[in-house]
Amino acid sequence: MRLLQESCWASLSRSLTPRTDRSRVGGLAEILEHRLRPVSAGIAVPVFAFFSAGVQVGGRDGIGSLFANPVTLGIIIALVMGKPIGILGTVWLLTKSTRARLDRSIKWIDIFGVSLLGGIGFTVSLLVAELSFGHGNNYGDQATTGILAASLIASLLAAAVLLPRNRHYRHTNSSRPSSAAGPGSGESSHSAA
Repeated sequence: MRLLQESCWASLSRSLTPRTDRSRVGGLAEILEHRLRPVSAGIAVPVFAFFSAGVQVGGRDGIGSLFANPVTLGIIIALVMGKPIGILGTVWLLTKSTRARLDRSIKWIDIFGVSLLGGIGFTVSLLVAELSFGHGNNYGDQATTGILAASLIASLLAAAVLLPRNRHYRHTNSSRPSSAAGPGSGESSHSAA
């Protein structure tokens, strides 16, 4: 809580001091939103999803028995391995069978990292599990636990792949001269009227 208060006060003091750089305009609400979004998206939303899923874990023994269950393991394998295989396979097939090509700046490891994100999407998976197994029985709890675990595993694996790639792209873009506005640089060569 103290860290949040310090962040709020620091943002407030920065927003009240005169700016020499007028290119970035934003009020206190925008600054707070920018600073609190990672906490909200990275901590609050997953914790809310876990508790609202209604899974009764039952301590260490309960977790161990859930992950030894074929329903839970099947869902984890399907979301963590099946989704990336399907996404990578589809992109590969499209690049080999059509004239579609990956941009030169995008590598296959980037497609792999994004395909790992496909294993996260637990909203529809929870709906399908509830429609398939019902709510409040053993299979439903095992499916829900598998979906939540797979989402966590997929997000960690995607972060392990995409964070180094993000550093690579940031380093590559910082070594380029900023005055040259070329294709893919994000700058327009046309002036806005």
